[in-house]
Amino acid sequence: MGFNVLKTSPFSSARTILFTTTTTFSALSSSLPIQSPPSSTLPITTHFTPSISSSGFCPSLHFHQNKRGFRGGVVVAMAASGSVQKTDEEWRTVLSPEQFRILRQKGTEYPGTGEYDKYFEEGVYNCAGCGTPLYKSTTKFNSGCGWPAFYEGLPGAINRIPDPDGMRIEITCAACGGHLGHVFKGEGFRTPTDERHCVNSISLKFVPGDSGSSQ
Repeated sequence: MGFNVLKTSPFSSARTILFTTTTTFSALSSSLPIQSPPSSTLPITTHFTPSISSSGFCPSLHFHQNKRGFRGGVVVAMAASGSVQKTDEEWRTVLSPEQFRILRQKGTEYPGTGEYDKYFEEGVYNCAGCGTPLYKSTTKFNSGCGWPAFYEGLPGAINRIPDPDGMRIEITCAACGGHLGHVFKGEGFRTPTDERHCVNSISLKFVPGDSGSSQ
């Protein structure tokens, strides 16, 4: 049984190589031979995902190659999207009640009360839930809105999801799905992206620039 390489996507956070086969799902077993991805000194994570096509079930093998980059003297490691999964009970054991309310129940802290609203030290802001790096301090600016504001996240670290009413765009941690806040565009701020990531302080954990960060 052979595999065909369909696509290689060199994302900044991961490199994905997709192999597919038209063999039916019933023919799959744990002894399925897997062609190794190109050799590398970086860690490889393999994901197997059955999918449905016109010819039946098609297995897909995803090889995610984690990368580490140096950003402003800080080591930043991207996590694969959805790589941190816990039940609500498990999250309650590692988060404070207020962290759980905001990160897992999509709550909002009162404006002007957050720890990082007026905080402008050099470093990286990680997800308070799973520790994934989300923002560099160099992208933080004073918007006057009452919450920490950033004009862009680290590549691949932030997911955008329209609110059910279509009025706003929610932003979440790509690794664990934790609620961060909302993103707004076209407000006229003099930033490279003209975007404002309005983030709850309690969704973040700051790591000073001289201590580094890894995930």
